[in-house]
Amino acid sequence: MGNQLAEIAPAPPFLPHFQALHVVVIGLDAAGKTSLLYRLKFKEFVKSAPTKGFNMEKIRVPLGGSRAIAFQVWDVGGQEKLRPLWKSYTRRTDGLVFVVDSAEAERVEEARVELHRITRTSENQGVPVLVLANKQDLPGALSASEVEKLLALHELSASTLSCTQGCSAVDGLGLQQGLEKLYEMILKRKKTLRHSKRKR
Repeated sequence: MGNQLAEIAPAPPFLPHFQALHVVVIGLDAAGKTSLLYRLKFKEFVKSAPTKGFNMEKIRVPLGGSRAIAFQVWDVGGQEKLRPLWKSYTRRTDGLVFVVDSAEAERVEEARVELHRITRTSENQGVPVLVLANKQDLPGALSASEVEKLLALHELSASTLSCTQGCSAVDGLGLQQGLEKLYEMILKRKKTLRHSKRKR
């Protein structure tokens, strides 16, 4: 399922009938990124091996009625040696999904450092961030609000929209709501950018 590493992630292709939103899923190793991706794609839990490069899937998320939004999702490996490559995938992205293992409280500080590092790069200034507090199905998991506080989301750039959603790759809990929130943040940012261009 995984592909070989690429130094620069290709730009999202032009789709004639609809434009897929380009989203990158990052986070520490073993946070459950790939399991979340395949839960969204196949609507079932898929136990996966550690991602050594990246996975890419196109998914459609219903928004109510007959409407749906298309996401082109890049899931990038989270091992420490791969993290410097994240910025190659996040360039020109519409949104970032940062996955946290809520049941592993001792690694949340490490996750905080990596989240702030990637959002502060010049290319990612203002890119909306959805934090998925994964593994809510496990006993003792931190709540979404606890994860948000420990990640210090309030310290992100004032131009960076962010929200935190509790979820579980095992049963799909919270994923739909999280992606709807991300979509709303992406639309809001696009409107803001259009408005600022008109002012120039």
